[in-house]
Parts: sequence; structure tokens; C-alpha cells
Amino acid sequence: MTREEKYILARWAVDHALESGAQQAKAVINDSQSNSISVREEKIENLEQSIENGLTIFLYVDKKYSIHSTNRLDNRKELARFIDEAIEGTKYLAEDEYRSLPDPDLYYKGRGPDLKTFDDNFKSVDPQEKIDSAFAVEKEVLGKDERIVSVTASYDDGMIGSVMVTSNGFEGDTANTYYSVSASVSVKQGDARPSDYWHESALFYDKLKSQGIGEKALDKALKKLGQAKIESANMSMIIENRLASQSLGPLIQALNGSAIQQKNSFLIDMLDKKVGSDKFTLIDDPFIVSGRGSRHFDNEGLALKKRTIFEKGILKSYYIDTYYGKKLSMDPTSGSTTNLVFETGDENLEEMIASLDKGILVTGFNGGNSNGSTGDFSYGIEGFLIEKGTIIKPVSEMNITGNLLQLYKNLAEVGNDVYEDTAWRTPSLLFNDVSFSGK
Repeated sequence: MTREEKYILARWAVDHALESGAQQAKAVINDSQSNSISVREEKIENLEQSIENGLTIFLYVDKKYSIHSTNRLDNRKELARFIDEAIEGTKYLAEDEYRSLPDPDLYYKGRGPDLKTFDDNFKSVDPQEKIDSAFAVEKEVLGKDERIVSVTASYDDGMIGSVMVTSNGFEGDTANTYYSVSASVSVKQGDARPSDYWHESALFYDKLKSQGIGEKALDKALKKLGQAKIESANMSMIIENRLASQSLGPLIQALNGSAIQQKNSFLIDMLDKKVGSDKFTLIDDPFIVSGRGSRHFDNEGLALKKRTIFEKGILKSYYIDTYYGKKLSMDPTSGSTTNLVFETGDENLEEMIASLDKGILVTGFNGGNSNGSTGDFSYGIEGFLIEKGTIIKPVSEMNITGNLLQLYKNLAEVGNDVYEDTAWRTPSLLFNDVSFSGK
């Protein structure tokens, strides 16, 4: 289905919903295609291709609200019956006076620059080239060390496109592509079987780094040999850049309008208050060219803006969609993140390690939880003990406990080694006085 055909169908669906009794309606038509190839022992272990498309209709009927989806898009008569039945079903739901489409003045009006999130050459990449990429990653590892137990290498790609039309004036579309290669390696020493991974990704095929992935995964796995608990203590903690989003996630969740309205956020009534150290500045920037989270509008059609979330530890903005904005009497800001960008410091990971007298470099999280209401957390971790600026030995089966507000007040350094393979562009983070439980 072409872009224009999607618009025609979405407009028809909205019009039909209004003619059949809905006061407002929104239609979203999605299509996606993905490929996944994994190899092991020089053989293809798994090969999958998925092609999907569907229509989702959001209905506002007599102060009642519902969402309905179908992938049967070829027959207008069947679609009309699907929408009619959805409207009739919606009438049985409870009223919710806060449900409505956004204020049209807040919609994205178009004319934004190309954010370069779609590779026009996606469908022309040779399938054999994809398979060869996975085998090449595996080949980097096979036979390189007698302690290797298993190697799995993968290639994945995908494209996602959507068109959205609302009954009060919004029309917009998005399109994204992605490519990735990865390796997972297990090694042995006695009864221990540590494993680790590495991956690279890109939005454009010609930007994908495909060399060194297997070697990095092997190196990281071998460094884990000899892992053990150490004595419990309060120490400094560095979280490796690719994992730093684990500590950030519960903070972002606490900024969500639903968590605030449902009293499940430890950041209620904290706007413009100090909640972290002066080192903590975080920007939500939707306009980074080829950023993983870049877009001009959110899933409601609201025009996005670059905005400060935390400034030198002070909370400056929540994530509020139209529904929770009405319930909280707050202006909508968007209910979801785009690209989260830290204000970075001057040191890379190696320099941060060298600055510590004693601490732990966290390179893995193994379960745990965070209490949304209080910010209290407990996570299993693994990593490396640091003494006098040098990595001494690998550690595992340790736990960190504390409170997220106190943790971010103890943020002592933000690295300059930004991990750009995700929308949350995190650098390595150094926290002081973290409670580690071990022996």
C-alpha cells in the first residue's frame, strides 16, 4: 500500500466512524517489514521474515472511548461493519469526561526538516549479503579461544511506516528503518559459564558497522572469568554507558502523567525543585538528524519541542499527554520521550576509572526492581572491582540498594562517551556512596 493509499483509507475510516455515530475519531494505518537471521556453528539457526499491516481506530462516542484494530484492509464493506460494531460496543462502556482528541492548535502543522530516519534503499539490500554479515560476525570468534562454549551471531533489519488522520484536522506520517548485527559468546572455566554480547545498529545500511562485533563480545565474556562476590561496602559506582539507561528508566517513568495522576510517582509536586546533583542535565531533543527517537510529532499528533527535563538537578518538565493533562489540569507536553541527551562531562570511561580509589564498574544488571511511589530500588549487578584507579577483578552476584533521588543527588561525574545506538543517548555515569551487598 502506497503512502497516498494509506491516507485515503485512513480518511475514509474516520469519515465512516463519524457518519456511524462517533463524535470524534482517529485512524492509524501501520505497515512494517522485518528480517532476522541468526547463525550458530556455521549454520543458519533461525531465519524469519515478517510483513504486517493494519488499521487501528480510536473512537470517542458519547463521552466513551475505545480502541480497535484489524489487519483485514482489502474489503471496505467488511471494514465498515468492523467500525460499526466497534462503535456499538463502545456505547456499553463507562463515560470518561476527560477523553477527547487534542486541541488542534497543538498539532504538528508540517514543514519540518527531514530528520533522515528512513533508508530508501531498504528493499534493495541483497538477502545473501545479510546472511553473509551474520556469518562474518561468527567467524571473528570461532576457534579464537579454547574456552569458548558457544557463539551466536545475528543480523536484523526492519522498516516501519504509519499514517495518522484525526477528525479534528491532523494528518501526518512517519517512516523509519533500522539495521543491526550482534554476537553473543559464552565461555567456560570450571563450572562457570559467563557470557556477554556486543551489537551495532544504524538507521541506514551503509552506516552499519559490521566488523569487530564478535571480537568485542568474546573479549567481554573472557573478562568475566573468575567472577565472585566481594565484601559488602559503600563505594563509588560507574555504570557503563550502554547500561546507564537502566538507572534513568525509573526516573522517566515517574515523570509520566499516568504515574503522577495515580499517585505512583516519587516525583509528584517536584517541578522546579532540586532532585539531583548539579551534574545532572537532561534534554529531550526530537530533532537530532538520524536520531533513534527523532520525530516531529508524537502518537497523538502533538507538535514536539526540544525541552529540558532536568537542569543541574532541577526537575523542569513532566511527560503529559492530552488525557492526563485534563485530569491533572496541566498543559500537554507529550506523553513519551524522543531522544534523551545528557549534558556530558570531560572524562571518558577510562579516565573515570582512573579517578577512583575504590569502586565498582557495573557492566550488567541481573534482575531487581524499583518502587514507583518511593524511588527505592534493589538491583542485581555484575562488573569489575576498581582499586586505586585500576580494574582488579570481575565481580558478580552483588546487589545495589538505595533510593533513586539520593542516587542522582550523588551523581558525581557524567562521561563524554555517549552511547548512540538507542534513543536514550547515555554516557557512563559515576555515582558516589552506593550501597553494595555481597558476602
